[in-house]
Amino acid sequence: MIVISSNSRGVGVVEAMEALKRGGTAVDAVEAGIRLVESDPEDTGVGLGGCPNILGVVELDAQIMDGRTLNAGAVGCVARYEHPISIARMVMEKLVHVFLVGEGAERFAREMGFEEATLLTPQMRAAWEKKVREEMGIVDPSSLKDAKDLRHLSKWATDPYTKMGTVNFIVKDANGDICMGVSTSGWGWKYPGRLGDSPVIGAGGYADNLYGAAACTGAGEMAIRVSSARSTVLYMKMGMSLHDAVSEALRDLNRLTDQRIGGVSILAMDRDGRPTCGNVGDSPPSYAYMTPEMTGPALGTGICVPFAG
Repeated sequence: MIVISSNSRGVGVVEAMEALKRGGTAVDAVEAGIRLVESDPEDTGVGLGGCPNILGVVELDAQIMDGRTLNAGAVGCVARYEHPISIARMVMEKLVHVFLVGEGAERFAREMGFEEATLLTPQMRAAWEKKVREEMGIVDPSSLKDAKDLRHLSKWATDPYTKMGTVNFIVKDANGDICMGVSTSGWGWKYPGRLGDSPVIGAGGYADNLYGAAACTGAGEMAIRVSSARSTVLYMKMGMSLHDAVSEALRDLNRLTDQRIGGVSILAMDRDGRPTCGNVGDSPPSYAYMTPEMTGPALGTGICVPFAG
């Protein structure tokens, strides 16, 4: 058994491992771990405390995929519920559909008995208002909803390098089953309704017991264009090692020289439970991991493909 997470602080990793030790499945563990991150107000890229869009509304996205069955569930633009990962799991288990967004996702959450929550924290509201007033010169932030040129304002305000965050969990349980989950609030100050890779099966995440799993964080538009998570798993299916598969997926990202808008990190695990992560840049990323004999999470160092283009 093993739990790995892109959250280098290790939030939720212990709880995920405890779920496995109690006999829970990889799906149980992924949900348990990510819920802790979603409830962490210090994480400004996920769940409660996440960055709002340009109108000051927090919109959450998530996906989960069971590597044993290849069943998956995803939700996007959830504005009234704290735990999109749990809603995504219900989509996977209760519907024939895979992906729900906006009002439909929230309607389904109500049907499943989830309680509504206020997502915009006082700290994040203050940060949004400061951004709008001081940097954009708009006295009344609420007036943005009637703006005629919102696309231009959002493009100017959005900062993919400093105001984005995602949490990825990949778990292998005692039965050898693998599950992957992703949750995010997306770019800060994004255009309303924007979806990145996080809820997109194959782009932000993918899991298959036969080969392994991968999940992404960073500039989601980039990962969507080359289906980074699915590509990583496919490269392992083709016979590449975990290291080589992640490296090849990163080289795919390196080809995207037009409209390049930030970097992407890939968290990955092969079918035998070996973990790694990788990015394009000057220094390799780190990830948290935990095995049953460990008393707490440790940090691992991934691989780095030099920037090209």
